[in-house]
Amino acid sequence: MLLGGCLISLPVFLPDYYIHLAAMILFFGYLGMSWDILGGYAGQFSFGHAAFFGLGAFTSSLLQIHLGVNPWAGMFLAGVAGLILGLFIGYLCFRYGIHGPYFALTMLAFAEMLRLVAGQWMSSRYPLGINIPLKGNSLLYFQFISKAPYYYIILGMTAAAFCLIHIMENRRVGLYFKGVRENESAAESLGVNAFRYKLVAMAFSSFMTAMGGTFYAQYYLTLDEEAGFGVAVSIEILLGPIVGGSGTLFGPLLGAGILEFLSETTRNLLGAYSGVHLMVYGAILVIVIIYLPSGILGGLQRAFRGVFERG
Repeated sequence: MLLGGCLISLPVFLPDYYIHLAAMILFFGYLGMSWDILGGYAGQFSFGHAAFFGLGAFTSSLLQIHLGVNPWAGMFLAGVAGLILGLFIGYLCFRYGIHGPYFALTMLAFAEMLRLVAGQWMSSRYPLGINIPLKGNSLLYFQFISKAPYYYIILGMTAAAFCLIHIMENRRVGLYFKGVRENESAAESLGVNAFRYKLVAMAFSSFMTAMGGTFYAQYYLTLDEEAGFGVAVSIEILLGPIVGGSGTLFGPLLGAGILEFLSETTRNLLGAYSGVHLMVYGAILVIVIIYLPSGILGGLQRAFRGVFERG
């Protein structure tokens, strides 16, 4: 309750820059939790979640521009589009036993294919990128002058994702996800339909990620194929859970907070040296991944267990 109160009151005390930073932490935390349902809990490592993110961003934006669809309705329709694509990819992969690195590469291939298709199409229709028309400072049109309303929207989306995953963790579906992740053959021998539950994980993950794409489009009001389907998008989505701790409730949020803070700090301190801040950022990530394979949260848990066992 105290944490919730602090998060709600945060924009009252901060300027727009820090509200933007807090919103980006929540945004990537939300995307990380969306990825983690499939990649962390169900154990199906995806390297191409930009496919769902970009599809969601493009779907809601084009519906709004060409058909006048309200962006809130567009967000739901974007989620449905992501869900359909996720089920299509999931059916092809899981039915024919594609898993592990092959599944990760398949997801990357789909994201790259969509990026190339979007790039070719935009070169003739939107050579300067898609720009969502300004309609005023209005909740109805999902457009605001200040950053605070965007912060509250992504806070609500992140809280909803957090509650959903918490419910999953304490229900049978969460146990089935973990069983499939740990040993798919053993889970199936105990009566778990691995194919069905991997599809369920894919459905939730793709739907939520596509809705995140709509938030991105409305936040920046501009979009191109790299911002939607680029490899960098997929990497940013999965880094939070990996660094913070995949398959955990707080891991994606912790990872997103650390990475955003680290990114801003290195950019401000080393921004004068072109590319150096990215090298430092990457080196720290490599160290975390090598020495904390279960993420920072997993490392902290092991450290606390070690202290209590010695005590």
